[in-house]
Amino acid sequence: MTIRVLLADDQTLVREAFAMLVESARDMAVVGQAPTGREAVRLARSERADLVVMDIRMPDLDGIEATRLIAADEDLAGVRVLVLTTYDTDEHIVEALRAGASGFLVKDTRPAELLDAIRTVAAGEALLSPGPTARLIARFLRGPSAQPAVPGGPGGLSEREREVLTLVARGLNNTEIAEALGLSPLTAKTHVSRIMGKLGARDRAQLVVVAYESGMVTPGTCNGE
Repeated sequence: MTIRVLLADDQTLVREAFAMLVESARDMAVVGQAPTGREAVRLARSERADLVVMDIRMPDLDGIEATRLIAADEDLAGVRVLVLTTYDTDEHIVEALRAGASGFLVKDTRPAELLDAIRTVAAGEALLSPGPTARLIARFLRGPSAQPAVPGGPGGLSEREREVLTLVARGLNNTEIAEALGLSPLTAKTHVSRIMGKLGARDRAQLVVVAYESGMVTPGTCNGE
């Protein structure tokens, strides 16, 4: 399948560079370029993109609000958002994850890593590196949140599901979760899917945010960080 990619960035040179890179991949195609967040939302609807590579700082409507509008639109339920930022300590990243983004990359990421990230997020996985991302989320979720990442909290989860959620928040994939809990990978995947269904989460990225917001995972508990 060809991944339909929409590029949203207010810098023309950046968009064009990303477009050339994406078009160089046989399994991807650029279906649109947006200089503003509002245009990104419009094109996501009209072009039926699979994934939006979204800059945070844009005129008219920033990337966070654009992500929130895309995530809230039932007609765009299958559209994933990969946020780009200049610095990996940007507190707006957490707000983007709360809004529905499936992960983030810094703009100086190597070309091959960007293409791999697009494939990962388009496949429904969250692009969350256990180290820097965990520290970042922990730092900015210590304060009160005006709006939780998902409608419900982890209170309705079973003990096993809470264990799985904790491991997801620590950056483990399904195979690693299975090994940690003595389960089959399929069973681990089923648990993750059920957790997302119970919490109304779009993907694993929002599960990570929920785990931190609820206090299930705290700073210092992720991979020895």
